Amino acid sequence: MSQAGFDFIGAHDLVAGVDEVGRGPLVGDVVTAAVILDPARPVLGLHDSKQLNAATREQLAEEIWQNALSVSVGRASVAEIDSLNILQATLLAMTRAVMGLKIKPDFCQIDGNKIPKGLPCPAEAIVKGDGKIAAISAASIIAKVQRDAEMAALHERYPEYGFIRHKGYGTKEHLAALHKYGVLVEHRRSFAPVRHQLERENIRDN
Repeated sequence: MSQAGFDFIGAHDLVAGVDEVGRGPLVGDVVTAAVILDPARPVLGLHDSKQLNAATREQLAEEIWQNALSVSVGRASVAEIDSLNILQATLLAMTRAVMGLKIKPDFCQIDGNKIPKGLPCPAEAIVKGDGKIAAISAASIIAKVQRDAEMAALHERYPEYGFIRHKGYGTKEHLAALHKYGVLVEHRRSFAPVRHQLERENIRDN
């Protein structure tokens, strides 16, 4: 899928890879990243962040920050997710990541099958691009490390929910904690398990 009739990428174009982490969890912001890699300073070992262990992701994230031409993290808040829906919030967060780059890219490669609105350049969407395109892999690593750190911080505040282990996804542990301890302000109220818990709490309070 391409935008503005852009069918190829020139050898000297600045290409930004863009990816997201956190569409599925019940809690927290959706986090995105945009990365323009430097061909003169390649980062070896880039891959889909889901295929890498935490230590490798953190090492690669450090190398990406040090060696890439530009790196930017974007996000959409829980309130925006609940207001817009998770897809539109994710696309908004992707646009924010691209707009946050210190260098304007000539072209963007977006993981997935949709192109966000408001990008400053032509773009293409690439399904499973995080396993195919180095810059998208780099973006997936940056976003994953950032969101995992935020889940670790949330775990420090609410250790009974187990965020350090499930990263906010709707696991049995998380659902049990949600039922036992209730909904946090950081939970996404538009997501069914959270919405159903709120309904239970309202019934109980009444």
